[in-house]
Amino acid sequence: MNLGPVEIILILLIIVLLFGARKLPELARGLGRSASEFKKGLKEDQEEKPSEENK
Repeated sequence: MNLGPVEIILILLIIVLLFGARKLPELARGLGRSASEFKKGLKEDQEEKPSEENK
């Protein structure tokens, strides 16, 4: 699925219309926090597996 510049601009325009320009920074912050928590959880899970294999 290839997205061209026109499609990306259209998607961004729809997002601005749905959420409003004031809510976008808050929404982006929330997405960033959830992504970092997800990565942190994956890293912790990978650290636990080698210690389980040594038992």
